[in-house]
Amino acid sequence: MLKVGLTGGLASGKSFVGAALARLGCRLIEADKLGHEVLLPGGAAYSSVVREFGRGILDSGGAIDRKRLALEVFAKKERLALLNSLVHPEVHKRTDELIAGYFAADPNAIVVVEAAIHIETGGFKRFDRLIVVVCQERQQIDRAVERGLTRAEALARLASQMPLAEKRKYADYVIDTSGTKEETLQQTEEVYTSLRRLKL
Repeated sequence: MLKVGLTGGLASGKSFVGAALARLGCRLIEADKLGHEVLLPGGAAYSSVVREFGRGILDSGGAIDRKRLALEVFAKKERLALLNSLVHPEVHKRTDELIAGYFAADPNAIVVVEAAIHIETGGFKRFDRLIVVVCQERQQIDRAVERGLTRAEALARLASQMPLAEKRKYADYVIDTSGTKEETLQQTEEVYTSLRRLKL
């Protein structure tokens, strides 16, 4: 069995790479999606987050408005740290359950866990290998704006994350998404082939 971390930064292309690895045969766990799930009403972190951040982060239906919550944390490191301390343990618990299930079904599986802040939280140490996805910062900003963030919001999120140049130092594999999608897919296939050869 092989546990692989997949990380990058805001709009660096890690989800594109994760989807490509899944098509090649890896089992993909998207930590960001699990983070969304634990914040839903009735989710494992919902009550504690509302208690700490107040009902002002809720929409009219009582769900956590992620944009309002983002405004509360992305420019305030201590508030972001508080949010992470409430959400990450629940995400880790669910991730571990999924990993155990995948390996029970297939002991030779490659499980890839995609998350933006594996390195910042120290979570990268839980994996056998780490893939870091990189591109130019201007591309991160442009892509984030295309997805609906303002330039100011994109810059605030980038400021809260470790620079990609620093993340590269932790990588076993680096995939550069600065070029075409075809070039990114070729790099991804090369990494997958390397992972398949490992006997851990």
